[in-house]
Amino acid sequence: MTSTMVFDQLINWIQQEAVAIAWTCFVFACYGGLTRRLFPKIDQSVDDGGFKNDSLKKAYLTVRWLSGIVFTAVLLVVWGVDISGMLLMSTSILAVTGVALFANWSVLSNITAYFVLLFHSAYRRGNFVRILDGDNYIEGYISDIGVFNTQFITEDRDIIIYPNNLLLGRPTQINPRNRFHSVGKIPKPDEKKDDLK
Repeated sequence: MTSTMVFDQLINWIQQEAVAIAWTCFVFACYGGLTRRLFPKIDQSVDDGGFKNDSLKKAYLTVRWLSGIVFTAVLLVVWGVDISGMLLMSTSILAVTGVALFANWSVLSNITAYFVLLFHSAYRRGNFVRILDGDNYIEGYISDIGVFNTQFITEDRDIIIYPNNLLLGRPTQINPRNRFHSVGKIPKPDEKKDDLK
């Protein structure tokens, strides 16, 4: 097979698949545009929050995985891969994943909560936070926000690891005026006065 025959076959293939090639270029351009616009926003949020570079790497990795899965699925459809047999299974998986991203019992909901906490200006490194859970509370300084949990350091230098989805689901006081202890029951008003004496 000569080089001219290979070149002719390549030209014929490009002509036959011109639409799919154009869509593929468009999908890659969208992927590049998404990452170019999203990554600087993640950078800014991590810098504003005072978090470590480790948080930035985790955010990049998570965004790359999720967007990569979506764009791969789009490319499969563009190139005519028959996914009709997988349609029922994929919609079921999509429904379960959608619920899992926001349900309190799900590990995946921690990833969703991670991005909300990362972009929320109140959850910055060094802020003193009190999480209220009924009559109980946990309080401490935000040390780091991970993909699945947030790390607090109490005034007694204890480390508390708290799931991200629970942090978003509970009432939270940021930099409260008075502090209790690290963990415990919320004191009644007369107990607060006794503590001040």
